[in-house]
Amino acid sequence: MFQTYIYIPLLNALVAFYNTIAFQDLGIAIILLTLFIRLIFLPLFYKGAKNQFLIQKLKTEIKKIQHNHKDNKEKQAQAMMELYKTHNVNPFSGFLMILVQLPVLIGLYQVFLDGISPESLIKLYSFVSAPVQLNTGLLGLIDLQKSSILMVILAAAAQFVQGWLSLPKTEKGQELSSAEQMGRQMMYMGPVLTVVILGSMPSAIGLYWLGTSLFTIIQQVYINKTLDIKEEKKEHQIK
Repeated sequence: MFQTYIYIPLLNALVAFYNTIAFQDLGIAIILLTLFIRLIFLPLFYKGAKNQFLIQKLKTEIKKIQHNHKDNKEKQAQAMMELYKTHNVNPFSGFLMILVQLPVLIGLYQVFLDGISPESLIKLYSFVSAPVQLNTGLLGLIDLQKSSILMVILAAAAQFVQGWLSLPKTEKGQELSSAEQMGRQMMYMGPVLTVVILGSMPSAIGLYWLGTSLFTIIQQVYINKTLDIKEEKKEHQIK
């Protein structure tokens, strides 16, 4: 089932991009496939970012509930869920977003690890032609079948920026919750893990990782601005 519904469609999409608008450049084909996947998940990503934005706005009320029911976890959980329900917030949206994307991410990694080889080309659909000649480079600069320290560094840097943008805004001297402290630790741990994971892998995976982080950064900036504008309009209407 995984091969039929995830791996094979992704492989065919990559080869289709390679044969057409990628000008037979594997690096460009990977970038286009990454963009295609991100656009598919954009509604889900937007919903998750919106929920995180609203949870941040409710931070004062959340801390008040935690303080008032600190000795009764059951009442605390009930009050929290009632608060989320009142403001139409799904606290589990971030987890659901990861859960939905996970099979696709695994499929993409499998595609990039296997590469476009004679063994994988037999899995192409009848309407997708096998490349006559395979160019495994990115604009003739990097061989995507080999590891590249430059690609690893760029991917790690993009991962750091992505983590920094995802952090909630806090005032100077404000005490951080355990979740916020963990988020700040992950902002540094993420790039380190990126270097460890990508260090020995083909640059094709590093390029996908980099592309995903860059598109996520662009989406996050856009969504943050959109939600800020909506919040300002709402506050202005109330006044």
